[in-house]
Amino acid sequence: MKRMRIALVAGAAASALVLAGCAGGGGDTAEETPSAAPTFEAGTRMAELSEAGKITVGTKFDQPLFGLKGPSGDPEGFDVEIAKIIASELGIDEENIEWTETVSANREPFIENGQVDIVVATYTINDKRKEVVSFAGPYYMAGQSILTLADNDDIESEEDLVGQPVCSVTGSTPAANLKELGAEVIETDTYSNCLEPLRSGQVVAVSTDNVILAGLAAQNEGEFKVVGKPFTEEPYGIGLAKDDTDFRMWINDVLEKAYEDGRYEEAWESTAGAVLPYVDPPAVDRY
Repeated sequence: MKRMRIALVAGAAASALVLAGCAGGGGDTAEETPSAAPTFEAGTRMAELSEAGKITVGTKFDQPLFGLKGPSGDPEGFDVEIAKIIASELGIDEENIEWTETVSANREPFIENGQVDIVVATYTINDKRKEVVSFAGPYYMAGQSILTLADNDDIESEEDLVGQPVCSVTGSTPAANLKELGAEVIETDTYSNCLEPLRSGQVVAVSTDNVILAGLAAQNEGEFKVVGKPFTEEPYGIGLAKDDTDFRMWINDVLEKAYEDGRYEEAWESTAGAVLPYVDPPAVDRY
């Protein structure tokens, strides 16, 4: 019985070799079939970008964990990885992504003027912004919190910011929230520029999304701490041209695909996951 089984296995192996030789056209090894390039309906933004083979992405260059300019000169972080997933679904390689620095105040103008194709930059979705741009997502739910000096025990919640000088960024949702709260808002162009006023005592705190503050604290270990619980919900979305419904819906499809196949979680763990625990992504809003 054992001899018969060995003979059958040997015969099957020989047949497989013959078939492999035929499939390879007589060569020693069979060539791998290249992946088919994605195809899109003519006239769509997806078709235009795919055919061009490049995409311009607006992101932040000063946000640890989400978008921070790295040694290579390109930004690194979770937002950057999300943009790479979108580009890959268009058939665009990483080296053909053009990264453009966007700060909070210029995200809408850059989209409106066509300076970028999409913005992935800790970009909170809200109704006012929807008047001039569209959003895919959200792909992450952040919340506004507070950063203080590590030895400051006077600030414990947003209530302690009322009437106090607090630094935030011009044109940002957190700055608007602080004004409504009754804080004295000191505005600058980037959150990293809030750190020196905090060190010098010009402000008692920096306030923005918890994930941004966690990155700043991690980058300056021992100097700062994040205090209190998040007191808002900030759904991060991908900004794109107003009323480009096809492109928006397609990006939502890409996000959902990345949630299911593990690329989203992998992007998180390789970036922001170094400091913050992974949480399941929010459902996309197909408004």
